[in-house]
Amino acid sequence: MNAWFRALCALGAAALLALAPAPGEPPPGSAVEVTQGVRIPLRDGVELNADLYRPAGASGPLPVIWTLTPYRVETYREQATFFAGRGFAFVAADVRGLGGSGGVFEPHVADGRDGFDAVEWIARQPWSNGRIGMWGGSYTGVAQWMLLKERPPHLVTIAPTAAGYPGFDFPMSRNIVLPFGFQWLQQVARPAAAAPRDPASWTETFRKLYLAGRSLRDLEAVAGAPSPIFQKWLSHPAIDAYWKSMVPSAEDYARADLPILTITGTYDGNQPGALRHYREHMTHGSAQGRARHYLVIGPWDHAGTRKPQLQLGGLTFGPASALDMLALHAAWFDATLRGGPWPAFLQKRVAWYVTGAGAEVWKYADDLKEAATGRRTLYLGSGGRLAAAPPPQRSRPGHWVYDPRDLEPGREEGGPIPGLTDDRLVRTLGNRGLVYQTEPFPEPVEITGDVRLTLHLRLDVPDTDLQATLYEILPDGSSVLLGSDWLRARYRHSPERAELVRPGSIERYELNVFPWFSRRAAAGSRLRLVVCSPNTLHLQKNYNGGGVVAEESAKDARVAHITVYHDAAHPSALEIPVVR
Repeated sequence: MNAWFRALCALGAAALLALAPAPGEPPPGSAVEVTQGVRIPLRDGVELNADLYRPAGASGPLPVIWTLTPYRVETYREQATFFAGRGFAFVAADVRGLGGSGGVFEPHVADGRDGFDAVEWIARQPWSNGRIGMWGGSYTGVAQWMLLKERPPHLVTIAPTAAGYPGFDFPMSRNIVLPFGFQWLQQVARPAAAAPRDPASWTETFRKLYLAGRSLRDLEAVAGAPSPIFQKWLSHPAIDAYWKSMVPSAEDYARADLPILTITGTYDGNQPGALRHYREHMTHGSAQGRARHYLVIGPWDHAGTRKPQLQLGGLTFGPASALDMLALHAAWFDATLRGGPWPAFLQKRVAWYVTGAGAEVWKYADDLKEAATGRRTLYLGSGGRLAAAPPPQRSRPGHWVYDPRDLEPGREEGGPIPGLTDDRLVRTLGNRGLVYQTEPFPEPVEITGDVRLTLHLRLDVPDTDLQATLYEILPDGSSVLLGSDWLRARYRHSPERAELVRPGSIERYELNVFPWFSRRAAAGSRLRLVVCSPNTLHLQKNYNGGGVVAEESAKDARVAHITVYHDAAHPSALEIPVVR
């Protein structure tokens, strides 16, 4: 495909991203003045607390970079000092109800309105020239999309990093609630003087709930801490108006024509959300809006999208993968807020990193759809076959059993997978899932894009959860995790509408939210697909009873017997994107 070309990273990412400040601005590393406790008034009388960073001795107004955060403004000193040292004013503001800000906190509900008021207030200050960009990752990335819904006149650009899509990837993933959401709420709401709770103690809390067979509604009692917001989340198991209010509408995306820099990672848990924002914009946006939206996907986890590391989960990546993210963002804001030169790294509108045998390079295209040049269908078959040949007219189906009361030690840690080279899920599977595997590849295969799995299943219960995990099995037998996806059976037709399964019927189930990845599988490698029902303390447990999942417990448990069909009439198949 002529859209492909290799990134020119021989000099290293930092050199590519280095950019001199605009003429007349203080050079990088200049002294910075900090004003703490700035109060930003909002339309309802609430005030946000903010810290303001400016180059020492700067004369005249400056372009402003700002962020709206639940993580307290003092945690941004390093980044704020960096940007101010490059001649920008930087404002870090506590979100409503947290840190030093007034009001009541509820994630994302008021971020758009509050952000509008903050941007327009910043634009009126004597130290601001009225050209404002928004920066930040994770929650603060979502806040940027919320702000885009409001379209403040002085907002010039946004740069969301690892920005999720509320309800789609956090605090629910595929309509399955993540207990970590409760932990996150408790951590962001803790008093400023309190030390964060040890993550291991949270794991033990989740394990107590899991081993006791209690409902997720009981997590408050087990943790010994109330959380009205978490209880509200549990009351919205479908993607309804509550969740839709936290993301742009099709009309909002259509109006979004300012420059956007989206950054996410192959192993970023918010990647599905970040790419959903991108794809919604590519679908509904204007020609100008689409042309000004840039996307970068690296081999990073959630934290690595802000500070890439060469080693992650047992894998080691090439030196070109370790972009200097602050330098990239400084170059972006210099170009969009001050008219400086375009960031050298952004050669085309989409950049992604290819890992694996003989790869470890950046590639580019004008649209994410151009990353793969074709798709290959691999059919599931009896005996654990995964092959290109279509299934025969008749084929012996596969079976697995999911008993929610199965609490075998070690099983509860089965997912999310703790390491990218960890095959614990397979080693603890037993008759609780099925494994399908290809023959060794005769030559290297570059897999780039979205993997999709279609299963034809018969259940004997009204509901259960499904999990599919894909690995590359290297010639030496070691494994590399490529990605997982989940699906709650009652939402098989739509995440917006629950429909219980008719036990005994054969139905089609699609798992199509695997992470986007780019990896060159070595000659002699195989693909291994594992399908099962998740049974882990890290995901809301489905007891298969067909009632309100958040309220079901072990007393409601039903054993699920699941049959996988892979014959000509029911061709269960894995579709992979390839580069020819």
